[in-house]
Amino acid sequence: MKTFLIKYQFKEGSPEEWHRHIGRFIAALDSDPDLKGQISYRCMKEKNGPGYYHLATPTSDAAAAALQTKDFFRPYTEETRRVAGGVVEVVPLEVIAETSFRA
Repeated sequence: MKTFLIKYQFKEGSPEEWHRHIGRFIAALDSDPDLKGQISYRCMKEKNGPGYYHLATPTSDAAAAALQTKDFFRPYTEETRRVAGGVVEVVPLEVIAETSFRA
């Protein structure tokens, strides 16, 4: 499985509204019949800083491709870019080793 790290510094808007927006995106992933159970998505924030980190892990290339066709995907990525002041980095990650426990 591929994992993607999306990272940026929050610069624009209300953090509370942004957190609700993220929650709606995750709810859409969980409720979409084509994507339910196909994409793990987690958002984390620096406790005392503006940094945000999202981890997205699709179960397959087909799941990743299906996500990009969904009506809710483009507005979410555009809003991510907006709140980040236009600077968002997407880093593909390769798992080298891991424990059997996944939170």
